[in-house]
Amino acid sequence: MEKATFAGGCFWCMVKPFDQWDGIEKVTSGYMGGHIENPTYEDVKRGDSGHVEVVEIIFDTEKFSYEQLLEIYWMQIDPTDAGGQFQDRGESYKTVIYTHSEAQATQAQQSKENLAASGRFKKPIVTDITAAQTFWPAEDYHQDYYKKEEAHYKEDRAQSGRDEFITGHWE
Repeated sequence: MEKATFAGGCFWCMVKPFDQWDGIEKVTSGYMGGHIENPTYEDVKRGDSGHVEVVEIIFDTEKFSYEQLLEIYWMQIDPTDAGGQFQDRGESYKTVIYTHSEAQATQAQQSKENLAASGRFKKPIVTDITAAQTFWPAEDYHQDYYKKEEAHYKEDRAQSGRDEFITGHWE
């Protein structure tokens, strides 16, 4: 088993795209990168804790590769937006690939360079790549939100503009 951690804006929208594949053992919503211990959702949303919303993915490398995770990740975000993601604005919603090894760091950097060279986006790719820090799981009510609060999840996602962006750039 290996671990991957991605920040892509609202963590509610980042669970489902990873959660549906054979070889993905667990996807947990949480926080990373800040300067306080045990942050709450309110701490992070306020924007002064230094944390970003992330998903931590435990995956079986025999069934699913880190490269495949990176491909899915890029297709969920606007990698050119340094100010947040879609309707969620501010530092706590920026895009970051947190790496757990040198191999992950190398693969992440190469995938970022490949995306930039592809010409798919007119603006520069601004997603950060940095070493993973302490992961703080989010409160229980945030876990598997797309399953627990399906109607609210769908409404929030529809309002965000994420799906239109994805369709416009990837389909």
